Amino acid sequence: MDPGNPGTKEYLSCIVKEITSRYDIDGIHFDYIRYPEQADNFPDKDTYRKYGKGKPDVAGTDNVIKSQYLKPYLEFSGSCAGCAETSYARLVTQLFGNRMYVSNATGCSSIWGGPAATSPYCMDKNGKGVAWANSLFEDNAENGYGMYLGQKVLREKYIEAVKELIAVPYVDEDIAAAGKEFLDTVNDGEKNSAAAEKLIAAINANPSVPTCECDACKLARKVLEGKNYLAKKSVWIFGGDGWAFDIGFGGLDHVLASGEDVNVFVFNTEVYSNTGGQASKASNIGQVAQFAAAGKEIKSKSLAEIAMTYGYVYVAQVAMGANMAQTLKAIKEAEAWHGPSLIIGYSPCEMHSIKGGMANCQLEMKKAVDCGYWNLFRYNPAAEKPFSLDSKEPKGGYQDFLKNEARYARLATAFPERATELFEKNEENAKARYEHLLKLKALYE
Repeated sequence: MDPGNPGTKEYLSCIVKEITSRYDIDGIHFDYIRYPEQADNFPDKDTYRKYGKGKPDVAGTDNVIKSQYLKPYLEFSGSCAGCAETSYARLVTQLFGNRMYVSNATGCSSIWGGPAATSPYCMDKNGKGVAWANSLFEDNAENGYGMYLGQKVLREKYIEAVKELIAVPYVDEDIAAAGKEFLDTVNDGEKNSAAAEKLIAAINANPSVPTCECDACKLARKVLEGKNYLAKKSVWIFGGDGWAFDIGFGGLDHVLASGEDVNVFVFNTEVYSNTGGQASKASNIGQVAQFAAAGKEIKSKSLAEIAMTYGYVYVAQVAMGANMAQTLKAIKEAEAWHGPSLIIGYSPCEMHSIKGGMANCQLEMKKAVDCGYWNLFRYNPAAEKPFSLDSKEPKGGYQDFLKNEARYARLATAFPERATELFEKNEENAKARYEHLLKLKALYE
């Protein structure tokens, strides 16, 4: 079936109507909606142009709606239903998936990201997709850093070959023009991918390159040898708070301090989600977890502010369900920054035991931000005013938010007096944190 053909919609609607009218069912799940096997030229673009009322392709990175028409390079993961982590990872792949490397710390994101015998990360029809690797808790940042340095050395080698190639006086004009465009965009991820394709096409189109022994053709063949390394890559390091805040913090700090162009995304569930629910340094005051059965007494580590002290690290805190536009903007800004970046995404989890279940995951993010439990901000070293506070003043309802999640509510059941004390301390800390962020905003204005 071609999804671009209106008849497909009518056909599926008839099937659904027949099933629901004849059988007592709760819902219908459409699985494995993908291009047919071995279909190199599936005509969905042609049918869209034919039936789409003359509208151009709407996919793009300009806004949230356009971004959702981009191909996701993360599909059919084995995550828990409603998992926030996959929402963030999917969006990153939609923006950069065809030129993306990922080093993934052991944890939830490595389990749904690389289960045995399958992979939710996929390729497009051109064979491009996410190059993904799993690493340990303690050295994931270093592993991602090594991936970055390895591809950087190879890429620089072939960039030098392109420079030598277009410097040859008698080089083919098309190759020279494509080579110049490649070098002019060498640090622009989006533009450089297209420029690299043009350069490869120009070299392949020249009949002399395969056999000629002149300097230009030798260099052209050398460039083709490294065609997979020509385009600027987007290198990401994924992991949870147990890795970033605790076990792998030393390595993470080392990588951020390097000044190199790597991007880090922390899925912050505020607990060791994959290993049984132990408290981490991201866990908050009054939260019940393993090793904090009577509620954690001290506040969470401000990893974002630690990274901001370097001054040359892009830092953002996001919550997709609270502000999708801010999440998209932060991811784009982080990748565009020619230096290290750190994005911390608030990630409601099954371990939180949210009332109503994980179907309310995105809504819970919004509640967290509205009441002041989680703050949205960006620190962009490239901006004239580096610090942007994207959260509005808290609306209240802080205690109601805490009691809506069993990770807090269970403390009130077991130790009501202690719960009252710790929950008040939690809220007071949140108010102080917001006032501190207001001072940071004033400082950078």
